[in-house]
Amino acid sequence: MKFRAKRSTAEVLTTEQAAGARQAVPPVAPPVAGPGEAAAARVPMQPAAPRSAPPPPEDPELIRASLAALEPYADQLAGYFYATLFNRYPEVRELFPVDLDPQQDRLLRALLMVVELVDDPANLVAFCSHLGRDHRKFGTETAHYGAVGECLLATLAHFAGPAWTADTAAAWTRAYTTVAEVMDQAAQADAAVHPASWTARIVAHRRHSQDLAEFTVRTDQPYPFTGGQYVSMETPWAPRVWRYYSPANAPRPDGTLTFHVRAVTGGRVSNALVRRAAVGDAVRLGCAQGDMVLDPRSPRDVVCVAGGTGLAPIRALIEQAALDGVRRRMDVFLGSRTAADMYGLDELLALGQRHRWLTVRAAIADQDAHDGPGFLPRVLAEAGPWDRHDAYLAGPGPMVVTAGRVLMRAGMPLERIYHDPFVTLEEPTS
Repeated sequence: MKFRAKRSTAEVLTTEQAAGARQAVPPVAPPVAGPGEAAAARVPMQPAAPRSAPPPPEDPELIRASLAALEPYADQLAGYFYATLFNRYPEVRELFPVDLDPQQDRLLRALLMVVELVDDPANLVAFCSHLGRDHRKFGTETAHYGAVGECLLATLAHFAGPAWTADTAAAWTRAYTTVAEVMDQAAQADAAVHPASWTARIVAHRRHSQDLAEFTVRTDQPYPFTGGQYVSMETPWAPRVWRYYSPANAPRPDGTLTFHVRAVTGGRVSNALVRRAAVGDAVRLGCAQGDMVLDPRSPRDVVCVAGGTGLAPIRALIEQAALDGVRRRMDVFLGSRTAADMYGLDELLALGQRHRWLTVRAAIADQDAHDGPGFLPRVLAEAGPWDRHDAYLAGPGPMVVTAGRVLMRAGMPLERIYHDPFVTLEEPTS
């Protein structure tokens, strides 16, 4: 395994580096986690400034230089860290899931994201503020940050060897102190206004197919979110294991949220939600995440591309636009491999009849058809031009990448292409 973060969509679409908060990975179990994006402006929470003094300008160079010494041990680093943490602080073990394998890769991604943002204070603070708020659902407390920092630095020193100089240690200490301070301040501020998590009871459940289900939950307290964001969810069938799903709706007067879930091979959570969940069962939700939301300040029209359960956030965007009274034109492309895989089209077409600013097109790339799997990109390209639009993409990673490339070739700048991070998908190892 290479000691680097999972490639972001921006890296796949172009050779340039992704901008800080736009390409994020989801938060993971406490106390150090994979990055998450700051909540949308519709659910405002100002990032907290660190209490510590600004780091010396040479710190980013020292921190990044140390990665070369750590890279040969990337496969061992996370395991050593968790063993050290649980040995020194056994009481924190109960905060983590039983299976730590997926957790270990997330720790490396988290570490690398901090390194990526170490010389970008604004994005680092925004990123860590959201992490701190989200980590409340795990039971993270102020004392945990010190324990994690101690064990993390011990782990880095162990593997870096002679490269772990006093200056390098001091640079890492300052970086971690900033991360911990911002996370803790954000968590404490959030605790004054929001619960750590929301209990949500299933009030409706239906199967679209053997592997696909739609279910609706009602939370025990008001749940703030914006159409297009995604939500972390814990189920009773896999305690302390959180997975990420997008509500298929904007906020409703009755406070319910609807989710679309496809059972993933080997996925304990998704299979349980599709095949075991029933009305009356309770799940737990973390705070809403993601910035794939409509920008109310943008005058541009919108093009959306959805595939599979990527339909959920796109439908939520449509409902949010209607709720906000936005009258920008929206063109929605719904793609699938076969007609049997397509679901939700009739409901989208009904929305199109209700809202004159909405146009819906379906593109089915049947494997036996002459057009083949490239049909959706061709339909998208031919329906343009899109260079004056904002784009929202949701669905399988390859589809998002292909659609993004089509739009960029048509002149759309990268900063106008919004999408969820791929790593919100459930890993089969769960």
